Amino acid sequence: MTATGPSGDELLRLLGALANPHRLRIVAALRAERAYVSQLARELGISRALLQLHLRKLEAAGLVSAALELSEDGKAMKFYEVKPFLVELSPDAIAAAAPTLSTPAPGDEGERS
Repeated sequence: MTATGPSGDELLRLLGALANPHRLRIVAALRAERAYVSQLARELGISRALLQLHLRKLEAAGLVSAALELSEDGKAMKFYEVKPFLVELSPDAIAAAAPTLSTPAPGDEGERS
């Protein structure tokens, strides 16, 4: 993100990552405290495999981070936590981000300079 806000591609990635009820619940659960995968899966009532799929999408968008830690019994545990973020979503913010999209606008594909 830039000082003026996310680029068009960054905004799409953020909105796409949050455009799922499971991912919204994950961010909400991690807001209070970090959690490891099994703990979070139990809390949210979803499988670890499904949770990990959603966590990867959130991590790719830069909304959560992960750290591998060893438990007292030597078991590797992957902890996730939400990263602080603030996205202003307004017509002005969208208008500022739109020109920076890497995807061409409809009708621009066939144009030559």
